[in-house]
Amino acid sequence: MRFGTKMMIAFTVMLALAFGIGGSVLITTSTENSFRQSQESAASAHRLILYTLSAVSVISHTGQQGREYEDLVDTLVRLDVQGGNDWYALRLSDDEGIIYSSREPGVFSDALIRTVDSEQFAMLTFQNDTGAYLLQITGQFEFGLKKMYLESIYDLSSVFAGRQYQLSVYRQLFAITLVLGAAISWLLSFLMTTPLRRLSRVTRTIASGDLSCRSTISGKDEIGILASDFNNMAERLELNINEMKDTMRRQEEFMGGLAHELKTPMTSIIGYADLLRGHTLTDDDKRDAANYIFMEGRRLEVLSLKLLDLIVLKKRDFTFLPISIAQIVGDVERLLRPAMVKLEIRMVCDCDEGACMLEPDLFMSLLINLIDNARKAIEADGEILIRSETDGDMCYISVADNGRGIPEEELNKIKDAFYRVDKSRSRAQGGVGLGLRLCDEITALHGGEIVFDSELGKGTKVTIKLKKAGESDEQVVW
Repeated sequence: MRFGTKMMIAFTVMLALAFGIGGSVLITTSTENSFRQSQESAASAHRLILYTLSAVSVISHTGQQGREYEDLVDTLVRLDVQGGNDWYALRLSDDEGIIYSSREPGVFSDALIRTVDSEQFAMLTFQNDTGAYLLQITGQFEFGLKKMYLESIYDLSSVFAGRQYQLSVYRQLFAITLVLGAAISWLLSFLMTTPLRRLSRVTRTIASGDLSCRSTISGKDEIGILASDFNNMAERLELNINEMKDTMRRQEEFMGGLAHELKTPMTSIIGYADLLRGHTLTDDDKRDAANYIFMEGRRLEVLSLKLLDLIVLKKRDFTFLPISIAQIVGDVERLLRPAMVKLEIRMVCDCDEGACMLEPDLFMSLLINLIDNARKAIEADGEILIRSETDGDMCYISVADNGRGIPEEELNKIKDAFYRVDKSRSRAQGGVGLGLRLCDEITALHGGEIVFDSELGKGTKVTIKLKKAGESDEQVVW
């Protein structure tokens, strides 16, 4: 639904509510006032009759019951003849029965007598069989030692007929007002939304690729300010997109160079290992070492391709195998132990028998990166603790060191590409600042989470949270 249509509907609904509520309140108030006035007028007429009968009872009371009742009845007949236009019916009764009634008995409600007392009137409004609205008033007076009841009925149909006439006129005015209000609302909404439609056409043009298109709407109202802000935004967007394209181009060039630089030394390692295998100057131990170098070189070559798929091509369709954490940590420990011994750094492994669904090359690269970062953070005679444990269906692998630690304000930035905590560290230590960013990518690929906990001057602990392999998954010896 268009905004202009919504505005028209909103204005029309508001007009309908305002006119409807106002008219209903006005008619209801007018009807209530008319009803109250008619009720007060009827009560005054009833009170006058009651006073007249009370006076007659005092003057004519002789102790002869029949004659006294005749005086009361005669008085009511005369009153009914003289003022019959004011009331609909009169009835006189005592506790023993009806003494006089100007209408058939079924007109009156006998239950009203039981609610009347000597000081107040009892009133009842009802609708008879013909649809007329009637008000019955019952009052009490004393006739000697007996209680007498005077009942009068007044026709209030004119009040309710007036309300029906007001409602009829109101409905006609409501319909006319609603139609005129809807037409005026549509015209106003059309005029108010015309600048928005023009601005919408500009946005569609920009979305189609023409970033140079700008709005020509001017003015000092909210829409004019919106158009000015939109033009500023479009200019900034065009600038940012151009900068982003340039950044993407430079990143693609960098990733291509990085992939090349990873593969070139691996080719040299493979060639060197192959040369060692072909010489007969060494014994079986040298041949085994050469085979190890050769196989490791091949693994790093495959790893470079997998990293290329993961980082540049954003592929996620890797093959995951149920592998023992203790096994893969042991392989990493054997690979890095000679370098750690040379640096006088102790490596301690404490792993249980838990297994996870892993891509072995990438996960091994993850561990190597974490251990390498730990190595760079500690001095000689330091210690790196690699631990894994399972808890329920989760597996926790941690790499902890007793090195320099990381400031708390830096923890949220360490996974950013090219970010270094120690800005003065030279590149002679190796790496280009992609290690932890890569670790985060590999952990996310495995559906896990990587958490950093560090205290300045005491060391850093990195914990990897992964789901444990299912019991039905048979572990693979890798």
